[in-house]
Amino acid sequence: MPFSIDFLDDGRVLEWEATTGGAVATERDDYTPHFYVAPRDPASDLDLTTLQSVYDQHPDVVATETEARRPGFRRDEETVLAVDIAHIDRVTPLARQARQLSHYPVGDLACFNVDFSRGFRYCLETGADPTPASELSTLRLSVPVTETSNDVYEELSVAGDTVTGSPTELLTAVQRALEAHDPDVLVCSTSEIVPTLYEMATDAGVDDFSLSRWPDVDYQQLASRSTYSSYGRVGHSPARYNVPGRAIIDESNTFFYGETNLEGVLDLVSRSKKPVQELAWASIGNVLTAIQICEAHDRGVLVPWNSWRQEFYKPMGTLHDADRGGFIFAPEVGLHENVHELDFSSLYPNIICTRNVSPDVIQCDCHGDRDDVPGLGYSICDDRGYLVDVLQPIIDARDEIKAAIRHEKDLDEPDEDRLAGLEGRSGALKWILVACFGYQGFSNAKFGRIECHEAINAFAREILLTAKQRLETGGWRVVHGIVDSIWVTPDPDVDDEDREDLETLATEITERVEIRLEHEAHYDWVAFVPQRESDAGALTKYFGKVAGDDDFKIRGIEARQRSTPPFIEDVQRDCLDRLDATRSPDAVLGRLERAIDELQAGNVAVERLVERNRVSKPLEGYSQNTQNVAALKRAREQDLAVHPGQDIEYVVVDDEKSSRDRVALAHEEIETYDASYYETQLVRAIESVLLPLGWGRTDIRRRLAETREVELTEFTAVRNG
Repeated sequence: MPFSIDFLDDGRVLEWEATTGGAVATERDDYTPHFYVAPRDPASDLDLTTLQSVYDQHPDVVATETEARRPGFRRDEETVLAVDIAHIDRVTPLARQARQLSHYPVGDLACFNVDFSRGFRYCLETGADPTPASELSTLRLSVPVTETSNDVYEELSVAGDTVTGSPTELLTAVQRALEAHDPDVLVCSTSEIVPTLYEMATDAGVDDFSLSRWPDVDYQQLASRSTYSSYGRVGHSPARYNVPGRAIIDESNTFFYGETNLEGVLDLVSRSKKPVQELAWASIGNVLTAIQICEAHDRGVLVPWNSWRQEFYKPMGTLHDADRGGFIFAPEVGLHENVHELDFSSLYPNIICTRNVSPDVIQCDCHGDRDDVPGLGYSICDDRGYLVDVLQPIIDARDEIKAAIRHEKDLDEPDEDRLAGLEGRSGALKWILVACFGYQGFSNAKFGRIECHEAINAFAREILLTAKQRLETGGWRVVHGIVDSIWVTPDPDVDDEDREDLETLATEITERVEIRLEHEAHYDWVAFVPQRESDAGALTKYFGKVAGDDDFKIRGIEARQRSTPPFIEDVQRDCLDRLDATRSPDAVLGRLERAIDELQAGNVAVERLVERNRVSKPLEGYSQNTQNVAALKRAREQDLAVHPGQDIEYVVVDDEKSSRDRVALAHEEIETYDASYYETQLVRAIESVLLPLGWGRTDIRRRLAETREVELTEFTAVRNG
């Protein structure tokens, strides 16, 4: 069970297995990756022998063979050409040549099993399981932001200890830590630590420095840094490096490790067959795709290089009906007492599994006369879809893990380490389940289909409407509903003795729709926030006090926004406490006034005013002198590299300026801040708290002005008296 797999330039492969006595390497020189070529049209009579003869003469091709494989879930076995390659890095270039051959017009041929990551391909083709057999040891290396652009580090954190000094001293500290911990995983604040340490060693004449466990190779660069855009959001992918014998987790380029922990990563490793290092940098969709590819592989189905699924023909009326999202019941703006939140457990994944929604069975030819999808008339085959086999084990596993978490928390002395591991695994599986629905509508999904996306929404709307209607007949009033959640409060027009028990209703609805409706929370009160400059309720902005608990549930407002400075977040949370205790805007405004006084007096620590914002484009791409632009100018002045898709942190010191002096970067020595700017941000945050009570920004400013005028009058009277 190799936790790490290295590919050497000469074609050899190293499998690294974690054991109680340390990592052990197994060397292989017989591995030949492969891809497949087949006619794009199943009815085509294309002869593959000419293509085979061309590949047989290629120096990078080890062997070719015709095999019987399924080029898609909706296709039977066909004759395809398997091409074995001498080196894993030559798979994509050779597949690309299949498109360029003059013997075949463009579009006649399709390539399969091409764009797999290296470790995943190896595990899929050899049957190797990348799940570690023993616990992995880790070592963390990190550098402060001021060092990230330097060719030579002057400060480095090694296993939590800060080391400063000459390059030789830093390299010695790293080498000692490697010997002491013998880590299987290097957790780096940035992957650039790897090449920088080697360059420092070369310049300092330290010949015996190495992060690698393999004597012949120090490190390899797997990919260069890049900037990308996904659904309108700019992201940055740092360069990726490999150190033989050790997996690298780049904290600046990891979703699952950042959102969960190592246990969450390892759970997905076992399900996706992606080794630790690849799983760490992979996106949610990338991991979901890998799990689906494993299922396709087990069924003998090849994976298309590019998606070419056309949308099924449908009448205009069906297009109109299908082009809708999930259920939305607009929130009633205001503060509501005694509110219960009910959630359907993993609604969309469970719809897929209970309704058998899968790309290979939706609108099947064998049941074309059936109307299985409500309102759309799509048929769904009786054969079990592959997507059900992908998701059902994940749903079941997460239910078991959540039950284990509840059990652990109920103990008098919970095992915190075990609890953290369980929560990491639950969180990792949650993200996969969250993505499985949207992935069906993603144009580049390997196995997605828009009709599945539409069908899932149609079932969801029917389920939520069923729940809403039954709750209302049971004496409950719906105050908000969205996608898979419903908030209800007792209907004042129904006598208490006539109102049905909520748990009983939830059980009845569960049995009717075949998906568990859970009582998520009981709130003493919930406030739904209106949209700014509108009376309509914002769908995802609300906050409420959990009954019998000191916690608030907060969504959408400033305290949940990643850019909000800690000081403003703390004040907003204090105001929620005061609103809970008094239900009075005056108490909230009193806290706001004291916060403003603290700001204006210069008594707020600058580190509590740091804003963190994402950079969306290079400095030259901005046309307005925003705060981000000022921060980028300061970063460039200090030779700090901040790429589109990365975050930049700063304090606003003079918002009236448009130059780089408008802000100061978080790592700088900051002596002052722009109190007026942060006062405006405070008022905006408190507006979110008071809007459900009918208090907007104008009302807040007027009250503040009145209060200060009274204070000034009293002060003058005392002076004159």
